[in-house]
Amino acid sequence: MATDEHFEIPLIPASAGALIFDRRRRLLILKPTYKAGWTIPGGMIEADGESPWDACRREVLEETGLRVARARLAAVDFRPSKPGRVGGVRFLFDCGALSDAELAGVVVQPSEIEEFGLADLEAALALLSGPIRRRVRAAARRSRCVYLEDGREVPGITPKSP
Repeated sequence: MATDEHFEIPLIPASAGALIFDRRRRLLILKPTYKAGWTIPGGMIEADGESPWDACRREVLEETGLRVARARLAAVDFRPSKPGRVGGVRFLFDCGALSDAELAGVVVQPSEIEEFGLADLEAALALLSGPIRRRVRAAARRSRCVYLEDGREVPGITPKSP
């Protein structure tokens, strides 16, 4: 049945990030120029129909010069909106361990990335901001995808660790 009613389709911002490790299980972290603290490679999904995985690969390439070819979806995190902060959905992909030769090829954009490094997980977690820290912690300790809200596990939804 056709109607003249117009429904507003909600737009929910989405981003995709990457967990990239070396063979010693150290996490690649970045210090952006545009905000305080450290983060992981990633960014917003383009509104032109880009998929979360395509966005993850594009952002990793733009921010580090690395090409990731495979990953597993490690977490989906819903961030509620708050005054002064837009919420959205965050996809986190675990891209596994890259070789020393691949990681030696990291090239950052100086206009966006001030510094980068590899840190063992606990040291990296101490440097990451709250929501990213919680998301990375939850995803890195699981072998299956975890659903989160504001970086926190949701009782009854998140699978138990094996």
